[in-house]
Amino acid sequence: MTADDYTNTSFPLLTYAFYRSPVPAGRADEQPTAPAYLTGNRTLVAEEDGETLATASAIPMRQNLHGTVRPTAGVAGVTTHPLARRRGLVRTLLHQLLDEMRDEGHQLSALYPFRPSFYARFGYTGLPAPRTVTFSPANLGPLLRADLPGEVTWTRIGAGYPAYQEFLDRYLHHRHGFAVFPEYRAVRFRDDDDRWLAAARVDGHTVGTLTYRIDGHGGDLVGDELLTTDAYGRALLLQFLSRHVDQVARTSVRVPPDELPELWLTDLDVQIEAKAAGPDCAAPMARLLTLDALTGLPAGPGRVRIELTGDRWLAGEHLLDGGSGTLEVTPAKGPVLPVGGSSTAAGGSGTPVATLTAAGLSALAYGVLDPVEVQLNGLGTVPVDAAEQLRRIFPRAHPYLCADF
Repeated sequence: MTADDYTNTSFPLLTYAFYRSPVPAGRADEQPTAPAYLTGNRTLVAEEDGETLATASAIPMRQNLHGTVRPTAGVAGVTTHPLARRRGLVRTLLHQLLDEMRDEGHQLSALYPFRPSFYARFGYTGLPAPRTVTFSPANLGPLLRADLPGEVTWTRIGAGYPAYQEFLDRYLHHRHGFAVFPEYRAVRFRDDDDRWLAAARVDGHTVGTLTYRIDGHGGDLVGDELLTTDAYGRALLLQFLSRHVDQVARTSVRVPPDELPELWLTDLDVQIEAKAAGPDCAAPMARLLTLDALTGLPAGPGRVRIELTGDRWLAGEHLLDGGSGTLEVTPAKGPVLPVGGSSTAAGGSGTPVATLTAAGLSALAYGVLDPVEVQLNGLGTVPVDAAEQLRRIFPRAHPYLCADF
């Protein structure tokens, strides 16, 4: 889709659905995301008599799944004309969009839902929401006296973008669930140049970054993601924030869902909030598009047979085996029949059997639900012996998508 195509088809629906509308005449260039940053997206449009009725896009991204980076389709810009809603147009577009992205090698998909239950029908499972941490820089006073190794560099994001992007690429391999944009989309951050960049460095290596803005003297320092690879990186950046004690009243940053800000310092007065409320503040969702995404992942010593049901992309019976320390996925052979009230397959294999939906398997693969919770949420039938094996293969985890789209 060209820039002109986007402006004339998708853009009017997107602005109506997600932004202030209507856009004043002659000011289409003020659209929130300019076409230049969408050129590599896959965008599908449903039309009738030359009028755009629905649209959906996929961003070719990369995401970390338990230490392995997989090609991922970030679904965005899903919207329908107000007079064409409830006609199944989005379902048709999403099916075709994910068909095409899967055929091109994308193994995962992620999105931010307007309503989670809608995308649950497409096999997506919920991921943790990031935490927003708010505190006064005065509370960080003890860090001013701390003798820390390393240093903090400070610049505008436009100038610091190459080093920042290099850190994100390394962090991608460090953090489960983390996703990054393709370059054509990522450079929007550089081109807008509306953030400061603080980077913590130890022994010449960047170990943490924070982009932020200040809304005025005596006001708020509003940070984006506080990303660090170790405790020194976090301490250096918090020490930097403490130096704003006479400039701003409050500081806020976003942190991963497993971060514990209440333990950063003794007597730290901090507010921690995780908000998941649609349609404007929903937690992210993700799913597997192919079982190839599981092959070779680190896994515990479990062995289980799964039957996948009710999904367009994941189906059939498969054997999951983590006995070697990395997950092997192979087609299962032979009948699946209960023996003496147990879930184990017939034929004396002794391998437990579970029936899962795509959302159920995705929840296990991302580590966000226990096998018992999968069953309680109606995402599969998981007998006790199968649950034990799945628990070994897929330990609980805290994926952090971070990328906002």
